[in-house]
Amino acid sequence: MRAPEALITWLLDGDPAVQWQVRRDLLDAPADVVAVERARVATEGWGAALLAAQHRDGGGGEGLYSPKWTSTTYTLLLLCQLGLPAGDDRARQGCGRLLDGARWIDGGGLNLAKTVRYPEVCMTALVLRTTADCGVQDERLGPLRTWLLDQQLGDGGWNCETIRTHSTHGSFDTSILVLEALHAWESARGPDPEVARAAERGREFFAAHRLYCSHRTGEVVDPAYERIVFPPGWHHDLLRGLEHFASAGAPVDDRLADAVALLRSRRRPDGTWAMNARHPGRYHFVLEPPRVPSRLTTVRALRVLRWWEEGQG
Repeated sequence: MRAPEALITWLLDGDPAVQWQVRRDLLDAPADVVAVERARVATEGWGAALLAAQHRDGGGGEGLYSPKWTSTTYTLLLLCQLGLPAGDDRARQGCGRLLDGARWIDGGGLNLAKTVRYPEVCMTALVLRTTADCGVQDERLGPLRTWLLDQQLGDGGWNCETIRTHSTHGSFDTSILVLEALHAWESARGPDPEVARAAERGREFFAAHRLYCSHRTGEVVDPAYERIVFPPGWHHDLLRGLEHFASAGAPVDDRLADAVALLRSRRRPDGTWAMNARHPGRYHFVLEPPRVPSRLTTVRALRVLRWWEEGQG
C-alpha cells in the first residue's frame, strides 16, 4: 500500500516521532537514515518536552505509577511509544527509579503501589517493556520475564486480577501489555524460544476473540475497544491490538478481518485518521487533539494496513 505523495508530505511535516516512522514504515528508508531521524525524538518536539519534564532523580509526575498519565511509568511508556532510541541516559535513570522503587514479590513479580502486597501483572509488564525499550541491562529483568511467562493462563492471555480473584480468563488490557513487553524483550535481547511460544499463544488469544469480542457470544465486549486513542496508557483498543500483530511480524489471520475493516472504515476522505477523546487523567501536554486529522494515528494505521495487505499477497 503506497500512500499518496501529498499525504506523505503532510506526515513529514509532523513531530520527529512521526517522521522517523514514516521513513521506516512507509518509505523504506535505509536504516542509517531512520536512525538519524529517530535520534531527534530525544532533542526536539514531544520527546524532548517529556524528557525536560523529568525530575532530577529520574522520576516523573508525582509518583512511580500514579497519577495517570504523568507518573514515571507512563511518561517512560509514552517515550517508548514515540520511539525514543535505546540508551538515553535520562530514560535509563527513570527506569532505575522504577526498579529501585518497586515492591518485589514472588520471585520476579512487582508492584509499584506502596500499599499493595501482591505482584501485579500489568505493572510488571510495563516495567519490563520500558526497561527493555530503553536499553537497560539489569539482572532483575530476567526474573520479570520469567514471572510473566509463568502467569500466562490456559486460554493464552494474561489477567492482572488473577492473583487477587483467581480469574482464569485472559484480559484484553493486561494481555496487550504483556505481549508488548515480551516483544520489547526479544527486540532488545534477541531470539528467546520460550518468549516466542508465549507470545504466539497470546496472539492466538486475541485472534480467537477477533481482537476484542466475547468468546461466548461473539459480540464486542466493550465499545471502548473499538476506539482509537493515543497515548493508550494501559488500555487495549482497535489500533493498539492490530499494531502489535504488525510490529511482531505475525502472519495475517482472517479472524482479524473485521477489526481491519473497521480500521479502514475510520479513514477520512482526505486519507487521514482521527483519534477519539483521550482517556481521563492528567497529561503533560496534548500531543494531538481528537476528532481532527492525526499524524500519529495515520502513520500507525497505514503501517497496519501495509502489513495486512502484504501478508495477504
